[in-house]
Amino acid sequence: MLDIFTLGEEVLKEKCQPVTKFDNALKVLVDAMFETMDDADGVGLAAPQVGVELRLFVINIHGVERRAYINPQIIETSIETEIAEEGCLSIPGVWHDVQRPARVTIQAQDVEGKAFQVKAEGLLARAIQHENDHLNGVLFIDRLNDEEREKMVKAYEKRSKSRRKK
Repeated sequence: MLDIFTLGEEVLKEKCQPVTKFDNALKVLVDAMFETMDDADGVGLAAPQVGVELRLFVINIHGVERRAYINPQIIETSIETEIAEEGCLSIPGVWHDVQRPARVTIQAQDVEGKAFQVKAEGLLARAIQHENDHLNGVLFIDRLNDEEREKMVKAYEKRSKSRRKK
């Protein structure tokens, strides 16, 4: 099990480096990320959320997709957008509507280094975009206007304080 870094941690603002070694250590990291994400009841988890500055995320949408995306690149997005509520394991207890492209095409590598491509829509497209943002130091609240972002940060801080008092 890995620790999930939360809002305010510097690693969440960093642009991640490409994965260059496809070895057993990478497989162990990916397995640990899946276990951590599943335990936290999330649908996605990016490497910087566990303190690792590598271009890697995992997604588990039951019945749709369970896969690691290594060195991902979104190569196409739809013009059409959708607004849906998002949350983040690094900002627990806070959710907000975010507008994103409705469909994306992504290319990435698996844990063996083999390239693959996925065309996604719905929750999978949203999760891919959300996790890919993490690799560039962008949180979902960074996609909100200043006023809404400030509200979300205050709500998170208030929730964190009350949890620490218990």
